[in-house]
Amino acid sequence: VQLQASGGGLVQPGGSLRLSCAASGFALDDYAIGWFRQAPGKEREGVSCISRTHGRTYFLSSGKGRFTISRDNAKNTVYLQMNSLKPEDTAVYYCAADYSASYYSCSGSSREYDYWGQGTLVTVSS
Repeated sequence: VQLQASGGGLVQPGGSLRLSCAASGFALDDYAIGWFRQAPGKEREGVSCISRTHGRTYFLSSGKGRFTISRDNAKNTVYLQMNSLKPEDTAVYYCAADYSASYYSCSGSSREYDYWGQGTLVTVSS
């Protein structure tokens, strides 16, 4: 059972990145999926999550309108499209899978998640 987060990198302010979270060893469509991030010296925070029924929740007021979460169950992958990136978006981004979430919901609490990817670093800088 493994989650692989990828797609991070160095981008200039105003740029875009699409993060991917690919699962191996299990079917992602049995799980709610969350994206979290942790900036240097700060606690991990929820960014967004998507339920098994594709219901989307965004936890960052600063991310609303800029971040879009989606899932492609056929590819066993969840995406986080990030546009208009700002230096304060710099962080390691993690994806996580929650098996116990209800069919229609997902959580912003990291304690609810069962499996975690290794993280992918996003650096927004000129």
